[in-house]
Order: sequence, then C-alpha cells, then structure tokens
Amino acid sequence: MPNPLFTTSISVGFETLRANPLRTILSTLGIVIGVAALVAVLSVGDGMERLARDQIGRTTDLQRLSVAPRTVRIVDRTPIPIANPTELTLADGLALRGTVAGVGTVNVMRSAAVIVTAQHDTTPHAARLNGVLDIGAVLPDSLLLGGRPITKSEAAAGAPLVIISYQLARDFSGARPVTEVVGDTLLFAGEARRVVGVLTANIAGDRQAIMPFAALPAAGGATRSARLLVTAFTVEGVAQARQAIETWAASRFGASWNDRISILSDESRLAQVRKALFIFKLFMGALMSVSLVVGGLGIMNVLLSSVIERTREIGIRKASGAAQRHILWQFLCESVAITGVGSLIGLILGVGSAFLITAIMRHMAQAPIQAWLSVSTVLVAIGASAAVGLAFGLYPAMRAARLSPIDAIHHE
Repeated sequence: MPNPLFTTSISVGFETLRANPLRTILSTLGIVIGVAALVAVLSVGDGMERLARDQIGRTTDLQRLSVAPRTVRIVDRTPIPIANPTELTLADGLALRGTVAGVGTVNVMRSAAVIVTAQHDTTPHAARLNGVLDIGAVLPDSLLLGGRPITKSEAAAGAPLVIISYQLARDFSGARPVTEVVGDTLLFAGEARRVVGVLTANIAGDRQAIMPFAALPAAGGATRSARLLVTAFTVEGVAQARQAIETWAASRFGASWNDRISILSDESRLAQVRKALFIFKLFMGALMSVSLVVGGLGIMNVLLSSVIERTREIGIRKASGAAQRHILWQFLCESVAITGVGSLIGLILGVGSAFLITAIMRHMAQAPIQAWLSVSTVLVAIGASAAVGLAFGLYPAMRAARLSPIDAIHHE
C-alpha cells in the first residue's frame, strides 16, 4: 500500500502546477522547443541517413562481397598459378543463398571473352560478356541510356537477349544514334542475341555485354569460373554476411577453404562509411541537445522561484510530519510532469516540422528525401527530456527538502 505522505506530495505537486498555469506553460515552453528541435533534426537526419544508405546500396559496391576461386598462390611475394583451381557453379550460388538469407542476397556471375559481330557488319570486336543470374541486382534501370531491362522471367528462361555498353553499341550503330541499336541482333561467338538495352556512357568498361546466366554457355567463348556476389542488406550487415560465407565455405570445401576461394570486400572504405554515419548522428544529436539544456535551465529557474514563494508552505508541511524525501519527491514530480508534457507536445511538433522541412527540401533541391521517425529517435527524445527534468529539478528539490521547518515557517 503506498505511503499516504508520498501520495500527498505528488498531489500537492500537481495542484501547484494547475494553480499557476501561466508559469507552468512558460516553463514547459523551453522543453517543447528543445524536444521539437531535437526530434525534427534527428528525424531529418534519419531520412538523410536512409537516403545515403540507399544511394550506397544502389550506386556502390560497399555492401557487396565477391566470392571467387583462387587462381594463384603467393610464394616469396611471387604469384604462382594454381594447377587446378576450384570451379564455382550455379549450385554453389543457390546453396550459399540459403545460408545468407537473413543478412543478404546472392547473385551468380560468369564472364567470358568473346568476339562480337553483326549480321550487317562482320567487323569483329572483342567484348567481355557477363552472364548474370539476377540482372536487376547489378544493373538498375537508371544505368540504361535506352531500351529496357531484362525481366526476371526472361532471365530464368535463358532468353537470347543482351544489354550492351555504350562503346559496343557505338561500334555497330554506324551513322545512327547509339540508342537505335536497340532491337538489332548481334552475334556473340556466332550465337544470335537481340539487343534490348544500351548502358550509359559512364559505365566502367569499354566493350561489355550482359545477358542471362542461362544463356551464356550457348554463346561460347573463353568462359571463366563463376563468381558469387553477396550483397548485405545494410552497411553494418557486411560483417555478418562475411561470417555466413565463411561458414558455408567451411562446410563446402573443408578447413582449408581459404586456400581454394577468396572473399573480397572493401573493408577500409566500409569502415569509413560506418564511422561517418555514426559521427553524423552523434553531431546532430549533440547540437540539438543544447536546446534541451536551455529548457532545463528554464525549469530550474521556475522551480527555484517556486521554492522561495512556498517556503512557509514547505515549513508547515515539514512541521506536520513530512520528511525531506517527501518534499524532494514533490518538487521532482513537478519537474518530471513539466518535462513529460513538454516532451509529448515537442515530439508532435518535431515530427510535423521534420516532414515540412523534407517537403521543402524535395521541392527546392529535387532531393528524394523523406523524414523518418525511428524508434531510437522517440526513445532518445523521451529519455533526454526525462533526464533533463530530473537533473535540473534535483537542485531546487534538494534545496526545498533541506529547509529548516522553523526558519521556513518564519520566512516572510
């Protein structure tokens, strides 16, 4: 059963807040502004982080790990070719896909060097041909200058279709615009493939072509072993993806798997990205916490004034049997109540402000950014406001609790 003196302390604290609505509103205003600013900045920051992560995932290979057979071994700093290197197959890719299903996706790629000609132009051109299991994962629509992507159903069926680079398209376009090569039929090692898309000019590689994995063997050429491309869902998930790959490799090739295959990723750049994202959120949160400190100082000022005005009341309560902890609890309740109400109002205003800010950013800068309210932002806002209420309400509460009953009663 709760102590009646504690219950009385809480009720007296809330009665005081209701009895002085203007003072309560003014003291709450600082917390409202502080929490609103914190939530707005963190929500916009979360949206910017999501945009950055999306751009990293779509336009870079930082979240990608490449699993390839080892073709050389280093002896006295000299690469020595391995006589019978390991061959990775489509079955290996499908098996690895089940292992990393929770942390990433798996794609299979096989490359071949081929001679390309056209029905109307027999001039040979050498090109690097890539057969890809999931073409959409490595070739977003934004990289196409003209034409269309190869659909999943077409890729699964091994359709005789191909997407070629800008340079290769220019070799066969003649006097026509490069994009008019779409629809032409090119011969890859004598095998006909219809062009359905042309890549933009800034794609790495002078002459290359991409076609469904199932269609590559029929095109002939010096086909290399397949590579398995594992793409983690997040930047932080790359380490988990690597661990899953190592587990699969150990079960597939035994304890000496590291001598047979290599797992490649850009660890240094990955660490830089993780550090940059962390520093960004830390800086934004620290910057806006200044607003909360200002609000906390306002609460402290109001409570100190309240202690001075209610000195006689505190003396009477202590003379009636209230202990120091009861007075302390009363003033802490007032402080936490102010910050609690202020943080709730500030949370609503902050979210609204964040969506308004991102809408302006989309309109003014044409940036595809959306505000994002994460659970961590809500917890940080609530936790920070509660901490401010306790920290800045503690000194006035302790000052009130330590008043001498006799001196307090005789206070004018």
